[in-house]
Amino acid sequence: MIHLGLIGYPLSHSLSPRLHEAALKAVGWQGEYRLYPVAPGEISGLAGLASAMRSGEILGLNVTIPYKQAIIAHLDQLTPSAQAIGAVNTVYLQDGKLIGHNTDAPGFLADLGRFLGNRASEKKALVMGAGGAARAVVYALLNARWKVTLAVRDADIRQSETLRNSFESLAGAERMNIVLLEAGALGRVRTGIGLIVNATPIGMFPDTDFSAWPDGLAFPDGAAVFDLVYNPRQTRLVREAQATGLRATTGLGMLVEQAALSFACWTGQVVSREVMFAAVEV
Repeated sequence: MIHLGLIGYPLSHSLSPRLHEAALKAVGWQGEYRLYPVAPGEISGLAGLASAMRSGEILGLNVTIPYKQAIIAHLDQLTPSAQAIGAVNTVYLQDGKLIGHNTDAPGFLADLGRFLGNRASEKKALVMGAGGAARAVVYALLNARWKVTLAVRDADIRQSETLRNSFESLAGAERMNIVLLEAGALGRVRTGIGLIVNATPIGMFPDTDFSAWPDGLAFPDGAAVFDLVYNPRQTRLVREAQATGLRATTGLGMLVEQAALSFACWTGQVVSREVMFAAVEV
């Protein structure tokens, strides 16, 4: 019996159990994928879940908001990509050691390629957010030779500067700048932006009436919008972008991609993306 799960908070919106239980069924393995909500005041729960993995009680864990960085303190080793990103979304046991990995970056890049195809004229991206998800997105974009601007709340300036500094060898001083996530600042940098990525949880269920993009600010002409939020299936940000004629997508495709990569880490089994999409499209 395979035991997998997801650490984060809140988790009631998560589609991960459906994805991974479909994957288990596809490879003919018996198992379950459980949600492990760890409330902010109960962060000691991370240590308990790490112990359950070390004992073999749990085979593998995913990690989501807000613990993609906090989980690192409970691990023995990081893969090179997780080390570079500074955030973990996948934990597995290897030779008695807990290994932290990041499948968000390749998952995002794979789905971005599907979404954009060869239609990305100018590779200039605006990424909203500075947390673990944003770190994976920025890492992926910089490695794919995009120029990146970070847009963050005033309270997250220091966090965004840490992010920029950690990617300095990838980005170069001229390739990444930081602006406030407000209409005036975004209005001054919007020209030439070909891709907007929401890497914040704004707009996620149950707070579906909100958007990370400031009210009343026009989107950059011809930009594509990628909202990492996947629940609801059509976020306010996506609706508003599409209403102006822009291409826009939620993070459902990225969710499937990163889940398939995590499943392969834990089991060594490759599951078709079609199987996993079918599990969440109903």
